[in-house]
Amino acid sequence: MESEKSNYGAIMVYFTKPSWAFLVLLFTVIAILSLQISPKAIILPFPLFPVPGSSELNFESDFDPGSCAAIFGELPERKLVMSLKDFGGVGNGKTSNTAAFRKALDYMQRFSEKGGAQLNVPQGKWLTGSFNLTSNFTLFLEQGAVILGSQDSEEWPIVEPLPSYGRGRERLGGRHISLIHGDGLTNVVITGNNGTIDGQGRIWWELWWNRTLNHTRGHLVELMNSNNILISNLTFRNSPFWTIHPVYCSNVVVKGMTILAPLNAPNTDGIDPDSSTNVCIEDCYIESGDDLVAIKSGWDQYGIKMARSSSNIKVRRISGTTPTCSAGVRIKTDKGRGGYIANITIRNIMMERVKIPIRLSRGSNDHPDDRWDPKAIPKIRGIFISNIVSLNSTKAPVLAGIRGASFEGLCFKNVTLLGLSPDAAWHCEFVSGCTNAVFPLPCPHLQNNGSSTCCS
Repeated sequence: MESEKSNYGAIMVYFTKPSWAFLVLLFTVIAILSLQISPKAIILPFPLFPVPGSSELNFESDFDPGSCAAIFGELPERKLVMSLKDFGGVGNGKTSNTAAFRKALDYMQRFSEKGGAQLNVPQGKWLTGSFNLTSNFTLFLEQGAVILGSQDSEEWPIVEPLPSYGRGRERLGGRHISLIHGDGLTNVVITGNNGTIDGQGRIWWELWWNRTLNHTRGHLVELMNSNNILISNLTFRNSPFWTIHPVYCSNVVVKGMTILAPLNAPNTDGIDPDSSTNVCIEDCYIESGDDLVAIKSGWDQYGIKMARSSSNIKVRRISGTTPTCSAGVRIKTDKGRGGYIANITIRNIMMERVKIPIRLSRGSNDHPDDRWDPKAIPKIRGIFISNIVSLNSTKAPVLAGIRGASFEGLCFKNVTLLGLSPDAAWHCEFVSGCTNAVFPLPCPHLQNNGSSTCCS
């Protein structure tokens, strides 16, 4: 049956080292990688593309617990390497380079089956509207290079809504294309020597704040229906909407990124894999006005119809700050979403000053239109949460399932929540599971405390 198809896939989220959290920091505080890379010869600390002859990746068997290295093969050299200046680019921060970028990509597309191409963006400020990438391509930002998103909305054209959303996420109809976009691509690298891509999103945030937005805002980077993608070693800032959005993609690595937006900037999620599989997000620092990392799979009946789950996703060694999401670890769904959320592993997290350390709950009754199906109840089972320490928490965990579709098979092991008032109690409804070594004592719904194999 259609409603039984996966709207939310089996997502495995591993955190291999404890992490400190500030506000809503979920993961490890680390020194962000500073890869010193030549613009002519890319040398990565891990190979990117699948080894020839390899089959579908198995993250459990092929994934190195410390790095993304084991799941990818060697990064091929690009036959053609050129500079944006070769296509008339002017890096003064005022001259539009939209035509230069589009001319460069149009030319380099000819090499997608002839050894690939690399476009170097030199030091300077390069103002541009949206442009589309090509396959077997590297966009390389040299040290001191800054790509600036145009503040002319006409340079962010309107495109069709995603089929798994049925409409723009914020407004009916189409949506603005992302600043850097690609569809149906393979072997794409966006990297550099700590360069910056700045979406200059304030004009878009003001449209949202003033309620004068006509179409859904564009992302900073969106790749669709693509595979073998690396985004690394850059700073992305001030995205109009979500910052990095791989959708209907596979074999994606986002590594060593710094993602920044003002803490009041609306919906500026850091990294949002959407209906994608085999994704690794690691060693990133994110400050945003919304989620640091949010795993998605379409919207209500449109996501159910498309039946593209998000699966085999690993998120680790991520740190950051956001004031708007009050929960440290959250799984959110609702009636109308359908599908399932299953086989989730979350472990080894230390957080501090997080309002609600753990929250599994219903959403905000947010639907694309009046054709959503209230009988499309998601199935939630097999959620394993272990080795969690929360300092200075203000509220106990909230576990609020859906009537008629309880959250089942929850396991909490070695969870310590400090700083709660003596009368703070877990809030639980429509949930079942077990616990082992949890403080303070959980709710009766998790009654098999230490006696069930589900938390062994």
